[in-house]
Amino acid sequence: MAQILVVDDEEDIRTLMRAILEAGGHTVLTAANGAEALALVGVDPAAEKPLPDLIISDVLMPVLDGHAMTARLIENSRTRQIPLIILTARGGTRDLFKMSANIKAFIEKPFNPKALRDAVAQTLPLGDSPH
Repeated sequence: MAQILVVDDEEDIRTLMRAILEAGGHTVLTAANGAEALALVGVDPAAEKPLPDLIISDVLMPVLDGHAMTARLIENSRTRQIPLIILTARGGTRDLFKMSANIKAFIEKPFNPKALRDAVAQTLPLGDSPH
């Protein structure tokens, strides 16, 4: 299955999402903020690191928020094609994001596990990873 990076400052959310996604056969990496996520994918600091097949990110986080992280991912030639699912407690957040081709879905908190599984299934190609 796919490797998915979950970015959220709430440990309980990261733990819950890891459990849901791993039950679906995915490998899950986690980061507590956008800066940690950029380091994991080799954007800041720049490094050749394996890329996840999907990033699921919260918006409001300390250090580097989801909006700034997404902008950095899109600016980088290695990471701009990674599909993103935006997780947010604020319904109007969509307006903050320029609708980029790599933003595949928005999921509002509190989220339904089925909605998460459905969004992941619709985003990832069946049977293979995009990277």
